Amino acid sequence: METSGGIRASLAGRYASALFGLARDQRQIDAVGRSLDALASALVDSREFAELVERPVVSRTEAGKAFAGLAAQLGLDPITSNFLGVLSRNGRKNELRAVIRAYRRLAADHRGETSAEVITARPLNDDQVGALKQQLRSRAGRDVNLETQVDPQILGGIVVKLGSQRIDASIRTKLNRLAQAMKG
Repeated sequence: METSGGIRASLAGRYASALFGLARDQRQIDAVGRSLDALASALVDSREFAELVERPVVSRTEAGKAFAGLAAQLGLDPITSNFLGVLSRNGRKNELRAVIRAYRRLAADHRGETSAEVITARPLNDDQVGALKQQLRSRAGRDVNLETQVDPQILGGIVVKLGSQRIDASIRTKLNRLAQAMKG
């Protein structure tokens, strides 16, 4: 597990490390991971929940009550439910997305996997995801979990962040390079 300059260097990373340590000690890494996946989906699916997390004007008490209600509604495990309470009491609810990403990296590292962020202009189908995982597995030397995002602004192609490497094969970047080359 990274201890310096990596995940733990950020505020969200410290929270994720604490959550991961607790989950590991209680042998609940997968349960917490599933709960965080449910929260990540809720952030995408519910504009109201995303606004609750991002708005600084929501009080800590109100956020705590909303998190408790959501935890019950989503059937989150007790560790994650309590963790949401800690985030709201400490005024760090806006770190939730970054905590989820950092936790996923810690869990993948614990399983001997690595994770890669993949950005495409359109969603990838299952065959494309499988082929990409295979290519990244051969490059990284171990299994790779993909965190996919869709960003139409890249126009086409793909951007992959694997560890400290960034592979940018997007149409937007290629057009920008061509424009720079034409300027001289």
